[in-house]
Amino acid sequence: MKTIPIGMAGCLLVALTACASPGGVPSSGTTGAPPPGTHAAVELISCGLPLRITSPPRRAVSMEQNATEIMLALGLADRMAGTAYRTDPVLDELKSDYGKVPVLAAQYPGREALLAATPDFVYSMRASAYAPDAGGTRQDLAKLGVPAYLSPNDCEDRALIPAAVSFDAIFAEIGDIAKIFGVEERGRSVVADLRRRLDTATAAAGTGKEVKLMWYYSGTKTPAIAGRGGLPDTIGTLLGAGNAFSDITRQWAEGDWETIAERDPDMIVLADLTRGGDGDSAEAKKAFLRSDPVASKLTAVKNDRFIIVPGSAMDPSIRSVSAVEQVSRGLQNLYD
Repeated sequence: MKTIPIGMAGCLLVALTACASPGGVPSSGTTGAPPPGTHAAVELISCGLPLRITSPPRRAVSMEQNATEIMLALGLADRMAGTAYRTDPVLDELKSDYGKVPVLAAQYPGREALLAATPDFVYSMRASAYAPDAGGTRQDLAKLGVPAYLSPNDCEDRALIPAAVSFDAIFAEIGDIAKIFGVEERGRSVVADLRRRLDTATAAAGTGKEVKLMWYYSGTKTPAIAGRGGLPDTIGTLLGAGNAFSDITRQWAEGDWETIAERDPDMIVLADLTRGGDGDSAEAKKAFLRSDPVASKLTAVKNDRFIIVPGSAMDPSIRSVSAVEQVSRGLQNLYD
């Protein structure tokens, strides 16, 4: 099996302004940069590369949707010179601010297009954004005086990636970005709300390890399924549900239906993808599962036991808590 690349959270108080949409991230608004001289230099290590940001960025570029939505949730639309690689409809509460940010490319902008936006900070949650044939390496950007942050969940050096995705790491990343932009209070509010929702969803699940989940991302003949260490595995553990494929040591791998039939998961979590490929949408997956001679015999398929989660929520991001909520509700209804 080979690793499958993945394409790839209500009310918050911000200063004195209340803003909310139930179950979502805050309607962001803009925060504005701190006055000159009030922001100390930020120094940190991002996936092994030291970064030093001497003043809050004013022309940041987010290289893919999950990074974009974190920045928008932190109220940073007015300090974004560009965004790229939208894989799903933007969260409703962030659409207005998203519309204010120039889209540099349908997927990753090339180095020339990125530099043409004159960025003073670049942010991605995927290492592929910094490939030589994409935005260029972070080392090369650093030589040009452009600090580039990369999520610890997808470092270029795979040895630096934690063995398992944790929500603490996701929240720490939101804190890093808030600190870089001098909006620490906003960051704390966002994280506090996400933690509250996470705790509520975890407590509500009330299931046990005898429930086996299969996380089905894409594909039909060779389905991409979740193994150990990724966000799906973490979510299942938090909710007290087992992963039918926890013996696979990769976060995502190609499966086969004969082996899946032998494991016979109690419930299947379907990634709903909008890119239009083979078995991408949740409805396409359901149609395949019900028609395939092997897959149609699965207990979960015969009993219509499906949970649908947006594909982007299966990546570590600001959407990840909503994935916990959706799976928690599905588990609560499993035997109703």
